[in-house]
Amino acid sequence: MSMGGDRIVAPYVTARSVEQDLQCSLVVRPGGLGVGYANELPDDRDDRGVLWRKVAERHGEGRPEFARVHPARQRRAMTRLLCQVCGGSADRSGDGVLWLMRDHREDWPRWPEGMASVEPPVCAGCVAISVRRCPALQRGAVAVRVRDFAVAGVRGTLYRPGSFAPVPVGWANLAYGDPGIHWMVAVALIRELRGCSFVSFEELCDAVGAS
Repeated sequence: MSMGGDRIVAPYVTARSVEQDLQCSLVVRPGGLGVGYANELPDDRDDRGVLWRKVAERHGEGRPEFARVHPARQRRAMTRLLCQVCGGSADRSGDGVLWLMRDHREDWPRWPEGMASVEPPVCAGCVAISVRRCPALQRGAVAVRVRDFAVAGVRGTLYRPGSFAPVPVGWANLAYGDPGIHWMVAVALIRELRGCSFVSFEELCDAVGAS
């Protein structure tokens, strides 16, 4: 989510110019059991054993690079259901957790039901500024309450064995439990959105004003 204007607002999940990929040698694990780092640490994998891209974390420093999402902060926001814009708790009501997204109802019947999302939720207070400043959302946006948002898998780069080191194959979304996930370096956590219902921006604004 990129934002512009006289005052730049950098979403919590946006990577900064000083947050570059850390240099880590990628190797094939013993027995050909997927990819790993040559000097791997326990924190390099999530609690399901998937390897994640290592990126320096210096939030608030440097300039925001809106085209890049920071893997660790995206994962943190998705895991803890934090607002992708401010990093606080996402909005939750009896109808579910709040997501803000581009409107694709004309492209996909029943959208966003069953959608695999790599974008974390939001808080109600960040909706207005996001719609106002994000060019992508200005082309059409909707607020959605989601009742069921199970962690489904990861997005990242797939690799295969090479002559000297693992060779990248391309990007993929894989479910946890897919054997190919051992050959992935993940950059984003995926949640599957179900039990979706639309909520008006006016309703959200009223709720923020009353709080």
